[in-house]
Amino acid sequence: MDNKKILSLFLGLISLGAMAQETAENEVPAKPEIKLSYLDSLKSTFVKYETSACIDEMWMKELSNQDLFTDMESDLAKVNIDQEVAYDLPTDLLKDRLKRLDEKSPFNIEYNQGLENIIKSFLKNRPKAFERMMAISEYYFPMFEEKLAKYNIPLEVKYLAVVESALNPKAKSRVGATGLWQFMYATGKQYNLEVNSYVDERSDPMKATEAACQYLSTMYGIFGDWDLVLASYNTGPGNVAKAIRRSGGMTNYWNIRKFMHKETQGYLPAFLATMYIYEYRKEHGIVPKRAPMTYFETDTLMVKQKMSFKQLSDLLDIPVEQLRLLNPIYKLDVVPYVTDKPHYIRLPKQKAGMFVSNEDKIYAYVQYEEGKREKPFTSPNIRKDAIAQRTTKRDSLAVANVEDLPMKSVKKTRIKYYTVKRGDNLSEISSKNNVTVAELKKWNKLKKNTVNAGQKLKIEFETNVMVADRSAAKKKTAEPKMAEPKIIEPKATENDLYVVQKGDNLTAIAEKNKVTIDQLKEWNNIENSEIKIGQKLTVQAPAEETAPVAVVEKEVKKEIINRDSSKERNYNKERMYIVQKGDSLFSIAKKHPGITVAEIKKWNNIDNENIKPGMKLKING
Repeated sequence: MDNKKILSLFLGLISLGAMAQETAENEVPAKPEIKLSYLDSLKSTFVKYETSACIDEMWMKELSNQDLFTDMESDLAKVNIDQEVAYDLPTDLLKDRLKRLDEKSPFNIEYNQGLENIIKSFLKNRPKAFERMMAISEYYFPMFEEKLAKYNIPLEVKYLAVVESALNPKAKSRVGATGLWQFMYATGKQYNLEVNSYVDERSDPMKATEAACQYLSTMYGIFGDWDLVLASYNTGPGNVAKAIRRSGGMTNYWNIRKFMHKETQGYLPAFLATMYIYEYRKEHGIVPKRAPMTYFETDTLMVKQKMSFKQLSDLLDIPVEQLRLLNPIYKLDVVPYVTDKPHYIRLPKQKAGMFVSNEDKIYAYVQYEEGKREKPFTSPNIRKDAIAQRTTKRDSLAVANVEDLPMKSVKKTRIKYYTVKRGDNLSEISSKNNVTVAELKKWNKLKKNTVNAGQKLKIEFETNVMVADRSAAKKKTAEPKMAEPKIIEPKATENDLYVVQKGDNLTAIAEKNKVTIDQLKEWNNIENSEIKIGQKLTVQAPAEETAPVAVVEKEVKKEIINRDSSKERNYNKERMYIVQKGDSLFSIAKKHPGITVAEIKKWNNIDNENIKPGMKLKING
């Protein structure tokens, strides 16, 4: 019997616990709805696609790294093919491999001591650089081969871009040659490559490759020899023709090489050495990492409005760095819109599909962003009025002008960028800029102490700026002549700013600060009711009010003298109402029974519904 009682008691306790838990769960308050921004609201309506494989951050840095080009340019400038190099590559084996290359190539690939020296130099000194360039080439080579085949140019010419730019579309030489194929400005113009403030088509992989193919095809029509064509690409057809004349009419590159410029003397050997290393990379243990995105996984779209990379990044959830990589043609991270010349944006295929499916919404957002920009000849009165209202009492006749405010010096944090040069390290950079290594690593999210040439580092610094001292202006504001009213303290943060909290909306904020939603929208230039957590809203000081009621009424006696009558003086009593925040003519009339909006307009000579806090209105009757 005792056991049954204990069991019943135990089951009863469990039931009570379950009921208590259920009650507690039912009493959990619902989470407040978070207001979405216009951007988030718009994106929530997008037609979705599966997330595409975006290029990771490390790979994007590799594809746009400047140090490979810098090293390649330096090596070509000081190459000495007559200097022997100690490297374990038997000459007989090299001769056999070069012979096999020659059999399947239209270039004259014949063994000589100079070519052996430069091949061994590259293998000894630059194996890691070739590993990196081979990985990058997986992105560019399919594009090159497509264009080369179109113009019937040997596919081996793709290695020329490795020698020219180390496959960096933003590469710029000391003499101004730019892009994968290193076009000078005048040559680029000759082959219809546009260069202006927004666009440099020498950096467009497709257009520059097309222009390079046209140039090479033209040179082959002149010389009929691919070795001389490559020499002319480096030094120009005129200098090649001079070398032929100085040699007595010889036309083999190796026979006229000594009559060319020093850089051109090492140019073709560097090209052939690069070809050899690419073709025999496995035999030399050079293993590139595969590119996570290839040329065939991207697509191009024509844009119909000017838009920035930042807008595309926000809308399509694609990093700005990836947009720069895929669209090196745009110098200012902006895709321009020109009426008579279309411009295109290259995107990963899934993102391109998302763009097409949501094109109208994307352009609507771009127009919305454009509408927020300050336009020329905009009147500053709105901004000045807002400042004046924050620095004066509501019933004061004096209006503070921002230009008349005293100035004070305050400290502001600014950001500058430092481009890493060859030989730089974090210690030297920190000394140059009067900061610590720890600060540099923190600002740039660096985990290691190594930096690469061409990398941009963010550096924060403090500077003094002059700003208007509104606190001093408040002290100088004239006091009203009427009795001192009780002033309601605002519930905003200092400097009349309210920081939006989780769960806030305009209605709640307006109630907290005794203002209206329309006023919040006007002060903060908000077109709709969307706000974000952490957003700072301007909240002006609420209108003064006397205790215990908000309406301030006083009787003003007006003497009316009737000179044609012996009657006693009569006084007409007029009640005055001071407009409060949130008031309208309708609400004021409602506060005074028997008074209509039309009568208030008539008594105060008001033609419209516009009234402002602090305005005094006659209320007769």
